[in-house]
Amino acid sequence: MTRTRKSEYSVILTLAGPILAGQIGSIATGFADNIMVGRYSTEALASASFVNNLFNVAILACIGFTMGLTPLVGALFARGETSRTGALLRSAAVVNTVFALLTMAVMGVVYLCLDRLGQPAELLPLIRPYFLLALAGILPLTLFNVFEQWCFGTENTVAPMWIILGGNVLNVLGNWMLIYGVGGFPEMGLTGAGISTFVSRVAICVAIMWYFASSRRGRPYHAGFRRARLTGADVRLLTATSLPVALQMCFETAAFGISAIWVGELGTVPLAAYQIVVITGTLGFCIYYSAGAALSVRVANAAGAGDRAAMRSRAWAGYHIILAIMVLSSLTFIFGSRHIMGAFTDDPAVLGLALTLITPLVLYQLGDATQITFANALRGTAHVKPMLWISFFSYVVIGLPSTYMLCFNAALGVYGVVLSFSVSLFTAAALFLTFFLRATSRS
Repeated sequence: MTRTRKSEYSVILTLAGPILAGQIGSIATGFADNIMVGRYSTEALASASFVNNLFNVAILACIGFTMGLTPLVGALFARGETSRTGALLRSAAVVNTVFALLTMAVMGVVYLCLDRLGQPAELLPLIRPYFLLALAGILPLTLFNVFEQWCFGTENTVAPMWIILGGNVLNVLGNWMLIYGVGGFPEMGLTGAGISTFVSRVAICVAIMWYFASSRRGRPYHAGFRRARLTGADVRLLTATSLPVALQMCFETAAFGISAIWVGELGTVPLAAYQIVVITGTLGFCIYYSAGAALSVRVANAAGAGDRAAMRSRAWAGYHIILAIMVLSSLTFIFGSRHIMGAFTDDPAVLGLALTLITPLVLYQLGDATQITFANALRGTAHVKPMLWISFFSYVVIGLPSTYMLCFNAALGVYGVVLSFSVSLFTAAALFLTFFLRATSRS
């Protein structure tokens, strides 16, 4: 192993560490949310599963759209262009606000069609208010992520970590008080969880904007931010780098969201078990994403310097780190599944079904780790146009038919749904790797 590769491991881990801490905090919060909701009632857990899987599509599309800013900021940061960075950040805030509002309009149409999506009738009174609260949280979460990508692109991953962790603490405390009615608050069940999540998203949005406005790290970018005017050139630039990433994440999460609708047709118990498996799987996804985000910054810095050899070297160094994380995650799922999943529910039918899904959950971890690595590496090069059709092909053309056939035609039910994720994830992983190697070739 060369000294350069060793030093790159250190840099990526240093950048990824705060992102990872924030993601672990988010994972802990997600676990706490689902544990509190699941302990409240199986119906609340199933309702949360349906809404969260639908909103994962919308939220990750918005987050993906903000991610187009990272390679642009990373390249500018490598060249010391602070004024241009501030101007681009302001344009990104405007463009992403418009994108978030359009996404909210689409989800508003979905809300009007909830009774036509085949979900158990007894869940709809729980689903509706929770859905509206999730809808309201899209815009503040989007704006938080715009400024978070500025932090990441300037190799500042610590500030977002502390803001996310603070928001997580606020969310857990709010859940405890509002779900169960503690401290004089009314017992609100799933609606209380939705209110708590919305308040925490507004809080982290305000906190990161205040950090940009008042911190020493934000000061060099203020002049460019204040003087900036939105131009057609900036809109085209941001859209060109952001829309493919947004649609890539949208297609991926849409596969999970549609899968949740199909699982809901199987009944409340399969839907609740599916939610437990999905939230358990985020333990791996969020940690892979942390290293992937750091990797994207390092590749973007190398791209700004025009160093293709460094782009490849940094990508492979990041992949080695993510593979090691993947092995640890898989071992955790294998040996700790009963303890992890048992925390979410005391319903023996739900827990028993969830435990049968460990094997397909572990099977798709390598595909997930690989596609996250090279999707982020490709994003760092700013050659993001292939990401759109790769995701559409992998998750829509290949993934959804595989899910339907394994669930219904092969009569494997929810087991077939989770098993089908390997098909789409490994397809995406192979294609992202291929196009990253092409983008960084010397020819």
